Amino acid sequence: MALNPQFIGRTYPAGPSYVVGREKIREFARAIGDTNPAYHDPQAAKALGYSDVIAPPTFAIVVSLEAANAALFDPELGLDYSRVVHGEQTFTYTRPICAGDELIVTTVIENIRSMAGNDMITTKGIITTVDGEPVATASSMLVSRGADE
Repeated sequence: MALNPQFIGRTYPAGPSYVVGREKIREFARAIGDTNPAYHDPQAAKALGYSDVIAPPTFAIVVSLEAANAALFDPELGLDYSRVVHGEQTFTYTRPICAGDELIVTTVIENIRSMAGNDMITTKGIITTVDGEPVATASSMLVSRGADE
């Protein structure tokens, strides 16, 4: 079933806030094998001008994924997630995510298009502090493979 292009521009409001923990940043950095001291040592991060450890750039997926799921699992959208392949992911930062940040994510369906029997859906997660300070944008493109013939 083709995705409905009338969903382009639909916005899903922010859900509960996500409080970024120092240990969560450290765990994420260890998981991706990044030993940058600014991700592990508060003093190293403070020497760079931050209040606490900062998160590696791909950490934004931790914050944005659940918000994106609100859009992708919208029953009216009709996306068959069993046929989905992750096509692309980018992060654009206004500033690094820092331990102690309390963040929210608003998700927008930016584009839906069909190509060669597959649907491609692009979402944008706008990450801000609970006070509205812009932090980052997570953009994702998923491919929903067409039905087998």
